[in-house]
Amino acid sequence: MTRWNMLAAVLTAGIASCVGTLDARGEQRPNILWIMAEDICPDLSCYGTKGVDTPNLDQLATGGARYTRAFTTAPVCSASRSAMLTGFHQNYIGANQHRTAKKDKKPLPYGIQPIPNLLEDAGYFTCLMDRKTDHNFTTTRPLFMGRDWKERKPGQPFFAQVTFHGTHRTWQRDPERPIDGKDVEIPPYYPDHPMVRRDFANGLEQIQLMDRKVGQLLRRLESEGLKDHTLVFFIGDHGRCHIRAKQFLYDEGLHIPLLMRWPGHVKPETVRDQLVCSLDICATILEVAGVRSPVPLHGKSLLGNATEDRAYVFAARDKMDDTHDAMRTIRSKDFRLILNLMPERAWCQYNRYKESRYPLLALMNVMNMKGQLTKEQAAFMAPNKPKVELYDLKKDPYETHNVAKDPAYEATRDKLLAELAQWRRNVIRDKCVSDAFRKGGWPATYPTRTLSEWEAVLQQWKPWVFRKPNQKVRYPKIPRSGAGLLDETRDGPRAHEPAPGS
Repeated sequence: MTRWNMLAAVLTAGIASCVGTLDARGEQRPNILWIMAEDICPDLSCYGTKGVDTPNLDQLATGGARYTRAFTTAPVCSASRSAMLTGFHQNYIGANQHRTAKKDKKPLPYGIQPIPNLLEDAGYFTCLMDRKTDHNFTTTRPLFMGRDWKERKPGQPFFAQVTFHGTHRTWQRDPERPIDGKDVEIPPYYPDHPMVRRDFANGLEQIQLMDRKVGQLLRRLESEGLKDHTLVFFIGDHGRCHIRAKQFLYDEGLHIPLLMRWPGHVKPETVRDQLVCSLDICATILEVAGVRSPVPLHGKSLLGNATEDRAYVFAARDKMDDTHDAMRTIRSKDFRLILNLMPERAWCQYNRYKESRYPLLALMNVMNMKGQLTKEQAAFMAPNKPKVELYDLKKDPYETHNVAKDPAYEATRDKLLAELAQWRRNVIRDKCVSDAFRKGGWPATYPTRTLSEWEAVLQQWKPWVFRKPNQKVRYPKIPRSGAGLLDETRDGPRAHEPAPGS
């Protein structure tokens, strides 16, 4: 080989390492960077959230597209991530039960293959740049090939996934830009109380800390000459970790930020208001990589007009740890309908995670038992649920006024119930709630603690919630409630007395 040929080969390899190899159409395949933050709604300054400052994510939004109506398919990590790793609703692939015991996990059905494996087979280097996949299925080979895109071969495009975990509880204070609780907007289904404001502000401060880490990652792309040839997504895996959010099917549990940047392909400063879901990211990735799934995906590509005429998005909730409940939802632009398959159970039945991580759960239980909540706030603390919930999102964006029994909404309710039934039957092949599921899990006794016990828990939370930036405060160890006395291991059924009316 001549000196010139050697130089040309080096230059060609260097360029290829930045832009990726060519697909079957002779087009350059982009690198793909999928960034997730745990447990967040669109609580970013680019979405207009009060009090918070997220300049790096704002810049990412400015450089591409920001979606205002993006939703995940489940309100908890393992179920929603199982769906996103495959491109299919979690119920369809049997991955809908959160924290499925290892012995109960099964291979993917119908010949479905995980998205990272499909990309690996197509020549991509795949890497997981953190520790979390959190999926409820088994695989025949590792989901990812490595830990960093720097491990790829010259000329090889990469698919990298990274999750920033800080926005999952517990939340750290931001000493650089502390947020005053007075500057925070509180949804009306929570009491306007100093502890609520401080807890919300702490969550937003953690989002600011996460934003800086995203900025470091984006600057790395730029410093390595990869920015112009990398498709970047930023999303949340599901909604906020608050009482009426994570684990539930309201907007607060399912509405996520979705930002997409691909220089030269996605127009900067684009704002899209069509209904989209997290599965659409999977369809988009395979399209740009020139990969065809052996089974048609449940999502649609975000490139082009495939999602513009979508009428509905759907989601489901099933077991959360060993809290047994089941719900299904359909959402249009103007309405949300929730079908509660176990209406005999309280929304706030025992869940070890929530009782040991949510300060406001203690506060609201105390205020509810003392009769200090408004009707809208007390509704979620009820001992059981309505079979059907319907919310007019134009008039009631916070989903506090159930109009399912209002004659004026009868036609809307019936239409949405029919569409939801069709989705359950033909798309996810939904299974009914079994007797064993109804009788299993942690005790459904409600309330889970007495007033004096909740008051003691509330006092444990106060030093942590109201701590100053840089102040060292020990995270409280919340004792199990009477309802949680059988909580000896994380997985497996628990014996309990059935709830009244079950």
